[in-house]
Amino acid sequence: MNILVVNAGSSSIKYQLIEMTSEKVKSAGIVERIGLEEGSITHKTYLNGEEKKTKEIFPIPDHTVGLKCVAELLVDKEVGVINDPSEIKAVGHRLVHGGEAFTKTVVITDQVKAKVKELFPLAPLHNPANLIGVEVAEKVFPKATQVGVFDTAFHQTMPEVAFRYAIPEKMYTEMGIRKYGFHGTSHKYVSEKATEYLGDKRAKLVTIHLGNGASMAAVNGGVCVDTSMGIGPLNGLIMGTRSGDIDPSIIFYLVEQKGYSVAEVSKILNKESGMQGLTGDTDMRDIESRYLKGDKTAVLAYEMYAYRIQQYIGKYAAALNGLDAIVFTAGIGENDAIVRSLVCKNMEYFGLELDEEENKKRSKEIREINISGARVKILVIPTNEELEIAKQTFDLVNN
Repeated sequence: MNILVVNAGSSSIKYQLIEMTSEKVKSAGIVERIGLEEGSITHKTYLNGEEKKTKEIFPIPDHTVGLKCVAELLVDKEVGVINDPSEIKAVGHRLVHGGEAFTKTVVITDQVKAKVKELFPLAPLHNPANLIGVEVAEKVFPKATQVGVFDTAFHQTMPEVAFRYAIPEKMYTEMGIRKYGFHGTSHKYVSEKATEYLGDKRAKLVTIHLGNGASMAAVNGGVCVDTSMGIGPLNGLIMGTRSGDIDPSIIFYLVEQKGYSVAEVSKILNKESGMQGLTGDTDMRDIESRYLKGDKTAVLAYEMYAYRIQQYIGKYAAALNGLDAIVFTAGIGENDAIVRSLVCKNMEYFGLELDEEENKKRSKEIREINISGARVKILVIPTNEELEIAKQTFDLVNN
């Protein structure tokens, strides 16, 4: 069965065509700069162990045109991998915010779309674009079952003591203000891989998703009990451009005493803070280069970045009442040995003892980077959110 995974953004569409149950990626690509004068499609196919890449540049006025172009490339005689769009049995959509309404993957109906629309205020940058992707896919692939996989769903097992804020109760009951969490598809995927690797379904894990956006989760026996992001993706760890945890008084000070507008403060905390604010760079590879040269700004930023992660490991070890393994994943978590080294430094109390030589190695497979005999495993597990979406889509349409 062919499953198409779609992640629609405001001006882009990422996609993968995955054959289930072999879990082989047949094609992948991205449509970019939708709505601008010059758009582009980068399309890759994987056949007989070979990758073929095609890139086209032309105006892509809207998502409908973009996804139609994807459909045409998938059946193209030279770069296609299927004969007809009807060979795609289901389309799995990444939907960012499901609120409390969606605790699991669902077949998308008119009622589901209406509820996703109601949740626009909780994810104004993501849910509208995600919904456009659904509505376009319904037209382009009318014979396929449309399935929604929510970023927030994995975290809906959090107990009330973890997801509630200490604010007037009506703000929760009437406005839905609570912790929801994000990156749930990634946290679910790597926690399941870790549990399988450890051979312990009751494993107590801290999963650490480090990309431009970053979050952590406490997972007890496969069940999420806490996570670092909140009602939106600003809370928690230091990120590429987001501040992460910050004293709310700073916001009041900037608005009331320094004359900033709320919109200006939002822009600062979401787009001009984090590693960007500390160093002037958002790409960790650039900051790493400066760190290795002894740049004091880069050194401080790295240390702050790691220190925040250490704090959350401590929090979550307490929430779990124990710790069997921590898991590094996503672009930075999988590839930045310096971050992993700094996070594990002086953490022997928690059973974390890093093997520096193993830490420096790279692999696309699950690997341990703790010293032999360490009480707590330190794992690096490559995430695969697209495959997780495809698996959940496949499971749903086959039950």
